[in-house]
Amino acid sequence: MTRVAHAPEASIGVVANPVSARDIRRIVANAGNLQITDRVNIVLRLLSAAASCGVKRAWIMPDRGGIRSLLERHLRRGTDHSLPAIEFLDMQPTSTVEDTFTATRLLQRMGVSAIVVLGGDGTHRAVARQLADDNSAVPIAGLSTGTNNAFPEMREPTITGMAVGLFASGRIARAQALAPNKMIEVRIDDAHAGTRRDIAIVDAAITHDRSVGARALWKIHSLDAVYLAFADPQAIGLSAIGGLLQPVGRLESGGLAVQLAHGGREALLTLHAPIAPGMVRPVDIASWQRMVAGEALPVLAQAGTVALDGERELGFERGQRVQMTLRENAFFTVDVARCMGFAANARLLRFTSSLNH
Repeated sequence: MTRVAHAPEASIGVVANPVSARDIRRIVANAGNLQITDRVNIVLRLLSAAASCGVKRAWIMPDRGGIRSLLERHLRRGTDHSLPAIEFLDMQPTSTVEDTFTATRLLQRMGVSAIVVLGGDGTHRAVARQLADDNSAVPIAGLSTGTNNAFPEMREPTITGMAVGLFASGRIARAQALAPNKMIEVRIDDAHAGTRRDIAIVDAAITHDRSVGARALWKIHSLDAVYLAFADPQAIGLSAIGGLLQPVGRLESGGLAVQLAHGGREALLTLHAPIAPGMVRPVDIASWQRMVAGEALPVLAQAGTVALDGERELGFERGQRVQMTLRENAFFTVDVARCMGFAANARLLRFTSSLNH
């Protein structure tokens, strides 16, 4: 008897940060904050829509912030039949970024077709970094729940869930569903300590601060330079500086490097930029230039810290060499708008009414 090979079960992963949007920028900018119930509702809308488009199973990162407990309470009621089978990853949450790294590795092992991320630029960066480290082709679908959200788009989770479901179930091919993304690779060389590397998916900034400190970067006077994978004039955060100087699209080749006027540098102009929600600040600009993919740009500052997507991550001292390099086609995202447009044109969501028979 001939055995028929069955298509793998359509599954997706969910990485939901329970504490995104709770850094100091939210306090100083009078911005809002999503409660745990709001985040759970986003996950439920996302999963219900994904199931309607063919997703059979969802693997979710566990947490200590309350998302898991509220989801399990909802599932115990047994009244919601619109969801796919839901399982939590076998890992012990630590309430640090290591949870995101671990979850991303596990989701790859589970064979998910896509990873949906709920968070800000920092959470999306952590997932993208792990995927890049693993040389993985698994795409990200982003949902904005953070403070500065230049990378994830503001969109109703139902629509994101539908697009991810159509891709995960094989109804839309990779060529039609996915978009390539750029990143900034940071390299710090030390003759004695060796080389350190990290990435930013939106902006890598150089600050005069000599310590990581409170991590979240929001004081513009400490900035020395900003290196941007893309520069959107509608964005909030440091990428808005480049976006209002010389916009560079996500799908456009190249990036942008901006030098600020500090320490004797003469200001070419002063730009008013929205560096955080509700915070429009004057920024003195010394110069800017396009970044070419694969060409390393040396950092001029002698010492300070490197902030990646809005958070201080790496300190460097005199004698250490810092370089910024733009990498194209570094990872992939589900292009929700393109997926839904394809679904409409290909009539993927049309069904013949039984009344016509």
